[in-house]
Amino acid sequence: MRFLADMGVSLRVVEWLQLQGHDATHLRGQGLQRLPDLAIFRKAVAERRILLTFDLGFGEIAALSADESAGVILFRLHNTRTPHVLDRLRAVLATFSADLEREAVVLVEETRVRVRQLPLRGERPAGPD
Repeated sequence: MRFLADMGVSLRVVEWLQLQGHDATHLRGQGLQRLPDLAIFRKAVAERRILLTFDLGFGEIAALSADESAGVILFRLHNTRTPHVLDRLRAVLATFSADLEREAVVLVEETRVRVRQLPLRGERPAGPD
């Protein structure tokens, strides 16, 4: 899978994804720290990447972008330490990879994961991991 990490995501998450055989890149590594959110989303769409972010605004951008879509993993975690983020990401990839490839927004919380297919047609709840 191909991933683009937003600025709030640790570089170690990208390194872990690369070690797992994924094509992952970080905005910082491309010198794009100040890129506006809409441009970041369009970059993910153009490069066919799944966007990793803590920024809730990307869920709205994805929902409103009917002609362009990209998968989004949106972390809503109280514990944002890298080991915990990696644990949650590992669980998401094990269970929801097919949804991500179909350009869904996957909302990752502490005890549950919610999947919203794009264009928004409702929500498929998922149980605790």
